[in-house]
Amino acid sequence: MIKVVFLGPPGAGKGTQAKIIAEKYGIPLIVLGDILREAVKNQTELGKIAKEYMDKGELVPDEIVTGIIKEALLKVNAKEKGFILDGFPRTLNQAKAFEEMLKELGINLDKVLFLDVPDEELIKRMLARGREDDTEEVIKNRLKVYYEKTAPVITYYEEKGILVKVDGLGDIEEVTKRIEKALGL
Repeated sequence: MIKVVFLGPPGAGKGTQAKIIAEKYGIPLIVLGDILREAVKNQTELGKIAKEYMDKGELVPDEIVTGIIKEALLKVNAKEKGFILDGFPRTLNQAKAFEEMLKELGINLDKVLFLDVPDEELIKRMLARGREDDTEEVIKNRLKVYYEKTAPVITYYEEKGILVKVDGLGDIEEVTKRIEKALGL
């Protein structure tokens, strides 16, 4: 079973695509935002610590996030069943911690899929969502922060030879087909 991380800027459609691929092929889907909320709701040890940061509007520290991801991988039996991971790693530190953790668990990451969408299209998509806080200025800033933090992660996986870039333009079905081809599904 495939073990893959989905990366891409906000608005690229990686959440949608990760869900489609996971359901179609029966691969466990791990979405960082969802499991963070779940850990908080279930008041796991790491969830309680994460909540303290989230309540203050701060980023949850890497070691807590990595611990929560580890729990999720074990829970879905990722070594046997594979996984699609969405929303992690977002920084170079997280990518390195993730690599150590996978080594510890005896899991090899097959691919890192980068959903590539031009900024103009991302801005258009996010404005179309009609969220109150999604002004063009806010969106441009979110993209700037994303690229600053995540560009090194993309380079990191590119250098390891496991990054595959997929064109994220077009309708959902077209993009899904490209992803399937890129992942050899």
